[in-house]
Amino acid sequence: MANLASDFIGIKSPNPFWLASAPPTDKEYNVRRAYEAGWGGVVWKTLGSEGPPVVNVNGPRYGAIWGADRRLLGLNNIELITDRPLEINLREIKSVKRDYKDRALVISLMVPCDEESWKDILHRIEDTEADGVELNFGCPHGMAERGMGSAVGQVPEYIEMVTRWVKQHSRMPCIVKLTPNISDIRKPAEAAKRGGADAVSLINTINSITSVNLDSFSPEPMIDGKGTHGGYCGPAVKPIALNMVAEIARSMETRGLPISGIGGVTTWRDAAEFMMLGAGNVQVCTAAMTYGFKIVQEMISGLSDYMDQKGFASTADLVGRAVPNVTDWQYLNLNYVTKARIDQDLCISCGRCFAACEDTSHQAIAMSPGRVFTVKDDECVACNLCVNVCPVENCITMTELPKGAVDERTGRVVSDYANWTQHPNNPSVQAAE
Repeated sequence: MANLASDFIGIKSPNPFWLASAPPTDKEYNVRRAYEAGWGGVVWKTLGSEGPPVVNVNGPRYGAIWGADRRLLGLNNIELITDRPLEINLREIKSVKRDYKDRALVISLMVPCDEESWKDILHRIEDTEADGVELNFGCPHGMAERGMGSAVGQVPEYIEMVTRWVKQHSRMPCIVKLTPNISDIRKPAEAAKRGGADAVSLINTINSITSVNLDSFSPEPMIDGKGTHGGYCGPAVKPIALNMVAEIARSMETRGLPISGIGGVTTWRDAAEFMMLGAGNVQVCTAAMTYGFKIVQEMISGLSDYMDQKGFASTADLVGRAVPNVTDWQYLNLNYVTKARIDQDLCISCGRCFAACEDTSHQAIAMSPGRVFTVKDDECVACNLCVNVCPVENCITMTELPKGAVDERTGRVVSDYANWTQHPNNPSVQAAE
């Protein structure tokens, strides 16, 4: 059996699945139930200083985007950091950590951007026995208007400055949580590294408005007739998160900086993808809020089975394996050529591939009077749209053309393929003499 045990910047946990700082980690009751369900660690919902009280709205806090089957694709969250007293949170953290010494417990922090405020809260959390701190430089709503959250995370100089304060005044490993609301994610990551951060976590939520009520003319969620921007999370943000994780993992300036991957992790496959792109572990929120804490059991069993199939002994074997294959567009092989192929045994004659290609792409699919769809190779540029719109899995595939073949449309010699005789004759391709 694969060993899922994780050692992330010296913080040990029985598996790489942590709950992210969010409503699911708001209190002792939740965190204990999460540990019992199997989560390897939690990042406690963000604590603030004992300044002006944090007051959350007493109305809807989430907007949503659904798929056609009502599957939740994304949440817009306008909830602030914890509104529970600091002393209660600290007492509960200490109690939980005392009983679950084998589980990771990291405290998320957000206080005003001055050294004394950070020094004070760091000293107050020292005796909780927590395993580390995560600096919340990402929240795009509410706290940002107070000069915290993404207001700090969008300024690399502030990130570096605060990270130095934290490393100076705390013994704990320090994770810097990055905002995606920035043009180049590498810059704040570089700043965190310069400041001495032990790791970065990303992505925090994306600034968003998910919908507008067409009767009240207000953004949703709506509070007494008004709405505001919030933080977007869930499966819909995963592609953005994967790219940002990869950018940090492959950058010369940040290569080797440990990464905790966040953003739409719902299945073991999502977790494996993040880890392949450089994440040492993953943090989960929306999936737990959608399906409950026990979803981690499917993640654990799925990742374990996959690792066994691939012969991976530990999670360290996954981390970063895909990074060498991430490149810039200019380095892609332009001599690699594929064409679409339609499996007539699987085709249900819905015509979606034809409509998409005929109206919006390259008019490369023909429809016979009997609704048989075939690919016109002389027009096909292998854009893959037909594969993506087809409702039948593996009905349309992209087939690589053989070595030594010539694409008549471009006149280009096609690169590698093992055996030309394995492929049907192609009117637009002829074997090169």
